[in-house]
Amino acid sequence: MIRTTRIAAKDSMQATRNENTYWRALGRAWRLRCPSCGRGRLFKNPISMNPSCSECGLRFEREPGYFLGSIYINYGLTALLVTLFYFTLFFSGAVSPETALWIVTGFALVFPIWFFRYARSLWLGFDHFWDPPTATKDRQPVDLD
Repeated sequence: MIRTTRIAAKDSMQATRNENTYWRALGRAWRLRCPSCGRGRLFKNPISMNPSCSECGLRFEREPGYFLGSIYINYGLTALLVTLFYFTLFFSGAVSPETALWIVTGFALVFPIWFFRYARSLWLGFDHFWDPPTATKDRQPVDLD
C-alpha cells in the first residue's frame, strides 16, 4: 500500500514538472518558438510561418482562420500604445499637438507590422496553454533526416 502511494506521488510530481506552465508558454511565445517543445522555430522568414514544428511535429494552424485572434492582440496593443503615447506627448507639452499626431500615426503604421510575428506567437502560446492539442489530431510525423 505504501509503495503504491509513493509510486503514485512520484508519477504525480513528474507529470507536474512536464506540464506547460503559463510563464513557460509566454517565454516561448516571446522567443518565437514552438509552444509545445520550445525548440522549433515558428517562422521560416519574417512573414511566413512554418506549417508545423520541425522538432515535435505540432501543427501551428489548427483550422482555417485560426490566427484571427492574433489580429485582436495586435490591434488592441497598438490602440493602447497609440492612445498612451498621444496623451503623454500632448499633456507633457514636449511637442505640438500636430507633431504628436504625426508621431503616433507613424507609430501606428510601423508597430503592427513589426509586432505581427509576436502577436501570432502569443496567440498560439495562449491557445496552446488554455486548450492543449490532442496527441494525434494536431501533430504531424517529424522527418528525422
